[in-house]
Amino acid sequence: MDIPRFHLAFPVRDLSEARAFYGDLLGCPEGRSSADWVDFDFHGHQIVAHLSPGEVAPTVSGQGATNPVDGHDVPVRHFGLLMQLPEWEALAGRLKAAGTRFIIEPHTRFPGEPGEQATMFLLDPSGNALEFKAFADDAMVFAK
Repeated sequence: MDIPRFHLAFPVRDLSEARAFYGDLLGCPEGRSSADWVDFDFHGHQIVAHLSPGEVAPTVSGQGATNPVDGHDVPVRHFGLLMQLPEWEALAGRLKAAGTRFIIEPHTRFPGEPGEQATMFLLDPSGNALEFKAFADDAMVFAK
């Protein structure tokens, strides 16, 4: 059975940076593009980097508003993926090897509690926050 896929459009300051980050580092194949935008296959979902330098954070250190979650300041505005744990571990290793600066380092959140998950947060070159997470038990995704 096919499941719905999401579409997300977001601003970037430079399409070459977006291609290097989403295409090369994260391994998202590029789809259609123009001089102003690039589609990426984000693990089966369509994300579109739109050139809009005036809408991005002036520096990659300012991720905007945060909320406290399990002892960390989680960026309110973020997007990402729920992955299988081995894929999450491989991505975390690849990002660390590339010298990625994390907002929140890869770790296990809520250990031993409902919703236990592996998670990490990082910024793309334009300051967009991303979260990648994995649950050892898929039943925990919406556990209370």
